[in-house]
Amino acid sequence: MLHSALQFAAPGTIYAGEQFLLRFTFPPRNLSVWLQVVFEGPSPEHPHIYSNGHICLSILYDAWSPALTVHAVCMSIVSMLSSAQEKVRPQDDAMYVSRVGYRSPKLSKWHFDDDRV
Repeated sequence: MLHSALQFAAPGTIYAGEQFLLRFTFPPRNLSVWLQVVFEGPSPEHPHIYSNGHICLSILYDAWSPALTVHAVCMSIVSMLSSAQEKVRPQDDAMYVSRVGYRSPKLSKWHFDDDRV
């Protein structure tokens, strides 16, 4: 099942006034298994957001909990965007996107070693 959500950036941040579209893909039966979230269309330039829309955020992968709601995921993404000091892509963006393309980000092995942004 697919669901889209319009994500607004927080006022007073480098993304203030910008809007982004998120695509949520829910598993057919068991939400405790996983939820996939990616940016649709133009994604924000952020150190943890790849140009193909994939988001490097632990709660979307290793730290996923079925107790997380769509609202909680959106708030986590707003928080992540709000902490950014500059608009840049991840250092390995070109390599990652050429290797993965638009396949599910769930197929990637993520490393969560930078919680500053």
